[in-house]
Amino acid sequence: MKRILLLLFILSFIAGGLAAGWFWRDMQAQLDAPINITAPISLTYTIKPGMNLKQVAQDLTQRGILNHPYYFMLEGRLQGNESRLKAGEYLLKPGVTQRQLLELFVAGKVVQHSLTLIEGWSFRQLMDEVVSNGTLVQTLSNIDSKTVMAALSVPEIHPEGRFFPDTYHFPIGMTDIEFLHRAYVRMERVLEDEWQQRQEGLPYKTSDEALIMASIIEKETAVAKERAAIAGVFVRRLQKGMKLQTDPTVIYAMGDDYHGNIRRQDLKIDSPYNTYFYTGLPPTPIALPGVEAIHAALHPEAGETLYFVAKGDGSHYFSKTLKEHNRAVARYQLGQ
Repeated sequence: MKRILLLLFILSFIAGGLAAGWFWRDMQAQLDAPINITAPISLTYTIKPGMNLKQVAQDLTQRGILNHPYYFMLEGRLQGNESRLKAGEYLLKPGVTQRQLLELFVAGKVVQHSLTLIEGWSFRQLMDEVVSNGTLVQTLSNIDSKTVMAALSVPEIHPEGRFFPDTYHFPIGMTDIEFLHRAYVRMERVLEDEWQQRQEGLPYKTSDEALIMASIIEKETAVAKERAAIAGVFVRRLQKGMKLQTDPTVIYAMGDDYHGNIRRQDLKIDSPYNTYFYTGLPPTPIALPGVEAIHAALHPEAGETLYFVAKGDGSHYFSKTLKEHNRAVARYQLGQ
């Protein structure tokens, strides 16, 4: 009887071992098998805040993405990842295995959306883009400048030109204020870095004045090699006490009244932004300047030119004297 019991024990032990071995091999095979997504289709899947491993496995199974959720859950527990799944939006691609999927959720490699702020944009254009973005969570009840800057905890700052133009990547769930704060801080850092490396003898008392100049340079030309030359003209005019007389400031002063052309009477608008009417810099930036324009404002090209005029091809003709400038205007603007 003892021999029979011993034999039965041995047989059950062997059977158990075989079963365990089969289970382990099947588990590894399933974990290394692709999830149920057929090429070329990719799916987005969102893990909501607070969801645990079991809930995610059950949800994926209900959606038909997983066939064996218990293997998925067991692997997560064995790896100590049961409570380490990161909330967010994920891109599930064909060919991804259950094991890779778990690693993706633990690493938090969420889908990154993007929004591009363009050099030369006004604050209004920036906010139109932010408000119309379908991914950002809209929290602002009002997008006027005072409301926005108060939400950013800098109510004393004018918003024009204060957000760095670039392409920003962000996950789903980011709010409009979080996005704006990111662009605002980026501009602060870029401006400070450039300010610390500025040329000596510039006519700016603060980095804010350099930012104002950079915004004018940004609006004056899209030709990269001209930025420093235009900065040189404006810096010399400031140093000589001459009016800047730059059209973009007049356009900014006109606001919605600008319809594509500047008339002679527009140059007489009594606005602190009208650099044909007032000497010195306008009170705030007039657009979003890029890093190249900021660098040019702080590293103007040396020389004697005091004037420039658009040639009609995007570039400008630079002059040292008013007489030379008038001839250039007659040639390039009046066709004489």
